[in-house]
Amino acid sequence: MGKVKLTVTESKCRGGYFKKGDEYIVEDLCPPLCHELWNCIYPFVYALQNGADLDYGNSRSKQFDAKCPDNGRVCIHGEYIEK
Repeated sequence: MGKVKLTVTESKCRGGYFKKGDEYIVEDLCPPLCHELWNCIYPFVYALQNGADLDYGNSRSKQFDAKCPDNGRVCIHGEYIEK
């Protein structure tokens, strides 16, 4: 299974969990993210770990951008990284 790098690109997190620039590498376990954000991005992470290309703008790529379900307070960028 591949690795996915997650980078927080914007943060106004109510709980103070995330800061802009925080990075996490996802291998086989959930990183220390809040459950709400993880629940939103897990399908993308799982797909990338298993070799998928995702819609990204007008093309397909091994990356994604997502926002926290709490009114987009946290923005995160995910990208597949080589083993």
